[in-house]
Amino acid sequence: MGSFKIEGGNRLSGTVIPQGAKNEALQIISAVLLTPEKITIHNIPEIRDVMKLIELLQDFGVTVEKLKKGSYTFMAKDVNLEYLISQDFKTKGAGLRGSVMVVGPLLGRFGKGYIPTPGGDKIGRRRLDTHFIGFQRLGAKFVYDEQDKFYRVDASELKGTYMLLDEPSVTGTANIVMAAVLAKGITTIYNAACEPYLQQLCKMLNSMGAKITGAGTNKLYIEGVSALSGTTHTMLPDMIEVGSFIGLAAMTQSELTIQNPMVNELGQIPDIFRRMGIEMEVKSNGDLYIPQQDSYTIDTFIDGSILTVYDAPWPGFTPDLLSIILVTATQAIGSMLIHQKMFESRLFFVDNLIDMGAKIILCDPHRAVVIGLERKSQLRGISMTSPDIRAGMSLIIAALSAQGTSTIHNIEQIDRGYEEIDVRLNALGAKIVRI
Repeated sequence: MGSFKIEGGNRLSGTVIPQGAKNEALQIISAVLLTPEKITIHNIPEIRDVMKLIELLQDFGVTVEKLKKGSYTFMAKDVNLEYLISQDFKTKGAGLRGSVMVVGPLLGRFGKGYIPTPGGDKIGRRRLDTHFIGFQRLGAKFVYDEQDKFYRVDASELKGTYMLLDEPSVTGTANIVMAAVLAKGITTIYNAACEPYLQQLCKMLNSMGAKITGAGTNKLYIEGVSALSGTTHTMLPDMIEVGSFIGLAAMTQSELTIQNPMVNELGQIPDIFRRMGIEMEVKSNGDLYIPQQDSYTIDTFIDGSILTVYDAPWPGFTPDLLSIILVTATQAIGSMLIHQKMFESRLFFVDNLIDMGAKIILCDPHRAVVIGLERKSQLRGISMTSPDIRAGMSLIIAALSAQGTSTIHNIEQIDRGYEEIDVRLNALGAKIVRI
């Protein structure tokens, strides 16, 4: 198990380039299974989860070529379906949350898909019902082997239909869309996710010959086609990393420029940070500039009540940034209520922040009140363990702002979501040693 040793109290400065979007990558890369033709993808983040998915596709028989850092070609001409029932696939697939995204493309193109119960962050229960109910509506049969914890989906022919999703799941919507593009007839998906990453997937599929309308709304129309062709696609910057850098700049009183984060695709993220009193400016070239601030004051609601930030499906605030918002609030002037609705274990990392000297009341597994220290005292360095990707980045931010030295264990979790984060932050003036 790797660790970061972090010396706190140093201000950072410079320009940082956000990586490609992790959550988009897992969908886009899985979509290469839909065609035997070559697909080129740019701005791929070379992080643990994404690279494991690429390795899994290679095990399927997908030919992968690296053109340069972040750019790859994929050709799924000779997919070995027998590999899907192998023990090797069961083991590798179980260790990767994103492995569930291959089911839709496999079902659409080959009429069958297999997946072990996928792994990932330990942040609470994540249902796969939306994925499989959608497949069943398209005509697939679903079997779950409880002893092996192995899912099997079969369909001799998928047929377009109307479906109302039980929740606007991003991965569920993406998986169903990838199956439906090759189904016969028209599929209507209501209560669909409308995140920018899902819009990107639809854009890519349409460039391959799919017929999808409604992307960016909660109702998608998909007219099935018989085959898809190759294409070239460039992924968006990772909005979660952009938000992480905004919080980092505020907490460490640093002056940072985030290169071309495509602000128009960030939704509420800049506005939420502005309500925390964090200044930022969008430059004429598209860069996001965060000036050095000695302090920042959390806004209140119009009636004077405490500001509440909660997660919701897009265009609501993304749950992946609540951990970053929470740690940033620890040094603010004022108080804030963080309401994590979607996952019941994501706030438990606040015990580490409390040990560092933060004033946080954990009301229940879903809610925490943060009382800002107003920079009257610094957090103090401690030894801690990262429970998941986003909490891990929050602990890095806390450690960089703290007095003394901190050690963060289990950094493999952080590496799953942030590419060479120690190297890139050290280039800005941080002092992080990978052990």
